Amino acid sequence: MSISDAPYLDSLNPEQKAAVLQTDGPVMIIAGAGSGKTRVLTYRIAHLIATGVNAFNILSLTFTNKAAKEMRNRIETVAGPEARNIWMGTFHSVFAKILRIEAERIGYPSNFTIYDSDDSKSLIKAIVKEMNLDEKVYKPNFVLSRISNAKNNLIQAHVYQKNTELLAYDETTGRGKIYQIYAEYAKRCFKAGAMDFDDLLLNTFKLLNNFPDILNKYQHKFKYVMVDEYQDTNHCQYMIVKKLASVFENICVVGDDAQSIYSFRGATIKNILNFKNDYPDLKVFKLEQNYRSSDTIVSAANSVIAKNKEQIEKKVWTDNETGNKIKVIRAVTDNEEGKLIAQNIFETKMNDQKANSDFAILYRTNSQSRSLEEALRKLNIPYRIYGGTSFYQRKEIKDLIAYLRIVINHNDEQALKRIINYPARGIGKTSLERVVVAASEEDKSLWEVISNAHLYPQLKTSIPKFRDFVNMIKSFVIMSETQNAYDISMHIARSAKLLKTLNEDKTIEGISKYENVVELLNGIKEFAEDDTNESEKDLGSYLQDIALLTDSDKTDDDNDKVSLMTIHQSKGLEYKNVFVSGLEENLFPSQMSLGSRSDLEEERRLFYVAITRAEEELVLSFATSRFRFGTLLPCEPSRFIDEIDNQYLQLERRSLTREKQTIGNIERQESKTSNLRKTIAKQSSPRIVRPPAITNFQAEPMTNITEGLKVEHQRFGIGIVSKLEGNNGPEKATIDFEDFGEKTLVLKFAKLRKV
Repeated sequence: MSISDAPYLDSLNPEQKAAVLQTDGPVMIIAGAGSGKTRVLTYRIAHLIATGVNAFNILSLTFTNKAAKEMRNRIETVAGPEARNIWMGTFHSVFAKILRIEAERIGYPSNFTIYDSDDSKSLIKAIVKEMNLDEKVYKPNFVLSRISNAKNNLIQAHVYQKNTELLAYDETTGRGKIYQIYAEYAKRCFKAGAMDFDDLLLNTFKLLNNFPDILNKYQHKFKYVMVDEYQDTNHCQYMIVKKLASVFENICVVGDDAQSIYSFRGATIKNILNFKNDYPDLKVFKLEQNYRSSDTIVSAANSVIAKNKEQIEKKVWTDNETGNKIKVIRAVTDNEEGKLIAQNIFETKMNDQKANSDFAILYRTNSQSRSLEEALRKLNIPYRIYGGTSFYQRKEIKDLIAYLRIVINHNDEQALKRIINYPARGIGKTSLERVVVAASEEDKSLWEVISNAHLYPQLKTSIPKFRDFVNMIKSFVIMSETQNAYDISMHIARSAKLLKTLNEDKTIEGISKYENVVELLNGIKEFAEDDTNESEKDLGSYLQDIALLTDSDKTDDDNDKVSLMTIHQSKGLEYKNVFVSGLEENLFPSQMSLGSRSDLEEERRLFYVAITRAEEELVLSFATSRFRFGTLLPCEPSRFIDEIDNQYLQLERRSLTREKQTIGNIERQESKTSNLRKTIAKQSSPRIVRPPAITNFQAEPMTNITEGLKVEHQRFGIGIVSKLEGNNGPEKATIDFEDFGEKTLVLKFAKLRKV
């Protein structure tokens, strides 16, 4: 039997198989949504090993640890334990591994700390304060974003301060000192022996670019390079990959230009669109068969993405059944939109015996989740918010991790500040500020100053306290040299009195914090005893392991919940039933995206991602009015609804109008040339969005209300009173509105007038 007839190839379709068998030379695999790209990547690597390629010579880069772990397990099933030797992981985890080996060449210790975004923001905030700048102008989020964008484009601090275009932009936004903050931030990170996530990329590039011997070493080590989600790479990642693959050019990139949605993080769609320019003899394979979604959903997604000009031509198709039409729900307000979605989930669960985990609600911005959460809670539907505070961002967790970090790297400024007086040991804010000033004046780390506190007269009163702290940390260091991550972590938690302090707080919050720290220690124990993980079991290895976790790697023990998340966070996931909410102009597409065609096309790709998360049922919803900044404003249906061919849509009006009225008879009321957006807009006339449109509506007291009375409501328009309820006269009225069906209103609060 030849290798090309191996059993693992039997499950591949012809195009997938061709991509797997093309092992040499530059290859680009355009993988449409739901086309089985993970299987292709898995079998391609397994096939390389089967053909005699040494696993140590294979580099496979992904964007999540979860994806890397899943792929490695699959490869091992096919290729055996040899798969454990592949250099596989996220860009950040693989490059961190290289930097641990080579860091001293660029002046870093091999045990450098990895700063998360909170560490970075905290340091920036401190720098802004020290520079006497306005903290409201130089907000840490904004400044960090500017620094991150610069690093992703290989612009270091000393280059930034000479770039007239960047400086001019900062001046126009009233933030002309960003270049100074960047320079100080870079200096402080270096002094602290710390790298942020962007540094893991930038410093890897510096290694390869400035040291030919290191570049040569890894070029010849990685004879085969594979990159998943290539459309999400930034310029720095592109340059690193290009350098590594330049000797053998056995490079395979996999991605989908139609799912390029991360330009705000520095990703550029040009990397995948222009890949053929770097490799003229490139072989391209298009995976166009969708195995995930119904034919209706696939066809609808195609009709949307076809509107983009910048794309690689492909036609995604499926053999799956036709499936139901895509429902479009129109609500009066965002609160009603939440209620209708929750109601739809509740009814579908009951009627079709679906689990909560079969449902996902997607939205453009996090702020939209409020009305959705409220509606789900009222119906007792359990849900999970993606992108909320992660376990590792909780204060009590960060406190213990800061102790662990300072044991590994004494110069870690952010960790030291966090724990030097927690639990309280009498080192006050003033003493710490004196340490910071002394360290800055002498260009030393905080640890160097407190270790030699006796040399600084201004620290005289705190010398014994600093000495006790330093000695405690040094004792932890000695123990860490012979103990695994769990044993030393448990010792630190006890000796530093973290567990004791938390255990003394018997409030519900205090008990929860204590349990969280215990859970962290349980996780460290699992890491130390995991015999399937070939990494070292020491403290440094554990800290790197958790520092490189991505949002998608964090799990929830109770998985039977409805998932709520932004569309950006949904990429790579799939659900049987998907709701895409807030499809309104200036919300989705975002108002910020309407300034250029490229921005609008990215918003359209984002909508394409949202559609293609659905397997069986897709529901789109919008409100004709929405509260923004405390004001109820009118909303226009998103242009993206109109971009879906009408044949795939069904207007689901439900409680908003009579049950039997559907998109079909609405269209019959319109001319044949009307499109859906015009239809919806016409149905969403000023009468429907009356609150924002008519500000002088005068309600009347309904003292003589009777059944059969014709009334007008500020929001719902004209209706007939069909039923009255109340023990001592009418208290509630059921009104059959012309456009919105039956509503039961409390007369005390209802805004009505007789017609």
